[in-house]
This record gives sequence, C-alpha cells and structure tokens, in this order.
Amino acid sequence: MSEGAGRRGLLNWRPNTPFYYGWLVLGLSGTGAFVATAVAGVVLGGVQSYILEDTNWPRTSIGLASSCGVWMSGVFAPFAGRLADRYGPRWLMPIGVIVLGLSLVTIGGVTAAWQFFLASVIGRAVSQPFLIGVVPRTMAVNFFNRRRNLALAITGVYRPISGALIIQAFSVIALLADWRTAFRMLGFASLFLAIPMLIIMRRRPEDIGLLPDGARASPSVGASETVSPGRGGHGPSRGTAVQAATEVSWTSREAMRTRAFWMVSMVAFLNVTGSSGLGFSLVPYLHEFAGLTTPQAAGVLSVSTFLALSSLVWGQVAGKLTPRWCIVGAMAVAAVATLALLEVDSLAAAYTFGVFWGLFHSALEVLLYMVLADYFGRNSYGAIAGAMRPFEAGGLGLGQIVGPVVYDVTGNYTILIVFSAVVQGMAMCLMLLARRPERREAVAVAG
Repeated sequence: MSEGAGRRGLLNWRPNTPFYYGWLVLGLSGTGAFVATAVAGVVLGGVQSYILEDTNWPRTSIGLASSCGVWMSGVFAPFAGRLADRYGPRWLMPIGVIVLGLSLVTIGGVTAAWQFFLASVIGRAVSQPFLIGVVPRTMAVNFFNRRRNLALAITGVYRPISGALIIQAFSVIALLADWRTAFRMLGFASLFLAIPMLIIMRRRPEDIGLLPDGARASPSVGASETVSPGRGGHGPSRGTAVQAATEVSWTSREAMRTRAFWMVSMVAFLNVTGSSGLGFSLVPYLHEFAGLTTPQAAGVLSVSTFLALSSLVWGQVAGKLTPRWCIVGAMAVAAVATLALLEVDSLAAAYTFGVFWGLFHSALEVLLYMVLADYFGRNSYGAIAGAMRPFEAGGLGLGQIVGPVVYDVTGNYTILIVFSAVVQGMAMCLMLLARRPERREAVAVAG
C-alpha cells in the first residue's frame, strides 16, 4: 500500500456503530452546540451580572457585543450554508470549535470592554452557523428523511438546553473562582472537540454507503448494492447512492423567488426580535422589578430555556398538524405569556411564566427550519437556510440591544415587554399567510 493510500485510508476511517450512523453525527453535533452557546445571547444575558459587577463596564457593553456577534453570524451564514451543501460538517465544524475555543480563552483574559467585544463577536460570528445553526441543520436534513422533523427538533434543543446548563455551571464557577475561569474552561473544552469531529463527521449518508434514516435500498437495486438497515459499518459498494424516497427539492435561487420564503424569513425576524429581547433582559427584570435574587432569576431563565426539550414533542406534532400550524399556535400562547410577565411579583409567578414561555416560544426557531425543509427539500437546504439566517440574526441582534436601550432611557422594561408581545402577534398573523409554494413543472429528485 502506498503512503498516499495509507493516508487516505486513515482519513476515511470511521467507527463501526451498531446503530444508524446518523445518530452518532447528530449526537456529536450537540457537543459543538454546547460550547458555542457560551457566547450566545441567552448565556451572555444570564451571566452579565457577574461580568458587570467585576468590571463596572456600561450595561450596554454586553448587549452590544452580543448583538454585533449575532449580526456578523447573519452576514456569514449564507456563505456557511453554501459551504455546508458542498463540504458538509466534517471540515466546517472543527474549524468552528477551534475559532470558538481561541475566542473563549481570550475572553477569559480580557481587561477592557473592547477586547471582550472583539473576542465575543468573532467567536459568535463563526460558531453560530458552524456549530448551532446552518451546518448542523443541513447535516440533519441530509442524514434523515422520514425522521427529519425529529432530527431537526434535536438540533434545535441543543442550544437552549446547553444555555440552561451553562448558566448554572457558570454561576457555580463564578462563585468558586470567577467568570474568567468559566470562559477559559469552556474554551479548552471547545479546542478538544476538533479531533472527534474531524474523525466522525460526514457530509451525507450516501458518501459512506448508507441511506437516510438507515433505510434499505430499493428492491430494484442489485444485491451487491444492498444497504444494511441502520448499521454504521463501512457499507456497500459504490452503487448505493439510491435514496429510500424521493422528494421535490428546490434550488436556492428558485426558493428565493417564492413569496413563501420571504414571508417565513420575516416571521423569523419578528419572532426572534421579540423573544430574544425578552430573554436577554429577563434576569435583570426579575431581579430589579419582581423582587427575585440574581440566582433565583437565573434559575427561572434556566428552567425556561431547559423546556426547549418540548421541541422534541413539537417535532412529532408537526408531522400531524404541519409545522406552519404549530408555529401559529405556539406564537399565540407565547405572546399572551409575555404580557403576563407584567404581573409577575413572586418566585412562584416567575416560574409559572418561565414554564409557559419555555414550552411554547422555544419551539418556534426549530419549527421555522422544519418549514423550510417541508417547503423546499434537502438538495439546497444549506443555502436556503443560510439565506434566511440574516433575518433571524438581524432580529436576534436587535432584540438583545433593545432591552438595555429601553432601560437606559426609561428606567424600566415595560415598553420592552409590550413590544415583545406585539411583534410576536404580528409574526403569528404573517405565518398564517405563508402557505406552501407551488412549483411549476417540479421534478422529483433523489432526496
């Protein structure tokens, strides 16, 4: 065997799993989402009190860093989506954890607000599309067909669940040491993940001789091309690029010519603007206006965030009611729960709000990406999802800066809460109009 062939063999090696290989890549992507959440708005909003008490930086410094980071991730996402369609997560996710790890270690040693701003913006801009958003979702759409909604729901719960865990872990580490130590520890963990991601991640199941969901090959396929059901071995010969099922897939250019794409994108913008504005300022609001201590307020945010596990249920419900109708119902309840926050004045009331808000608002992001897969298929899913991300990022960045600005101007968060409920109601109405597009002379392509 030549030296070149030996290197290729080593590069192509992967573990032989007793279950469908897609579950392994899906699970490993969760570790990337976990560390990437360290610079997400939900975490920076939840831990900002520890940073501000130590540094005496202006309150808007953390919000501005978070907003600019997510805006830059929106700028980068369309390119990340096209790269995801072409190369998949194997090369993109290791790059993401390395850039993120260096950023987190840097944050642990900053001495000025501008340094924190620069490191967190770079870390968020790269890690969000590579580790949380476009790349892992494209991977889920490629590896799963029949279980696609479930796979997307799983990728959707990684970030909020990680946020809930990190906020609590951060609080413990900050009390035992300081907030800088917490960022450094997460940074080193991120750097370590580059190795398993490079070994395990793949672009599509067909690239390793498998089919989506671990399905068997079509009966018309010859015996030499048969795929074992759901096993992660090295698989069959090269003729196994046959899909278990066919679906209509749109190109990104075709999708962006439809009214549905732009309406869903506007729904994403409005929804994220309202929910992120509330989520980013929830801890200081509950502490200063509802009489909770900072740890109690952080606990409410953690519980609400942790209830993103409900996305797994929403994924199943969406298969029966369609993602569109699930979004309409969830937005209606989330808007009402948001207005009810104005009446919260005790720990019990705060947790009641957190439960309702968490069960319904946390499902909306992943449901929107289910709509994209349902409407436009998988062949250009990365590019289509990447094209929608700037709307989502724009809303996320705007929402995270609205709260601090409203507080600095008015001295309270009442306008923010009303604003959040109104824009969620607007998004609900717009979603009612965003029906599935019809494609003329559509051709069914291999999923």
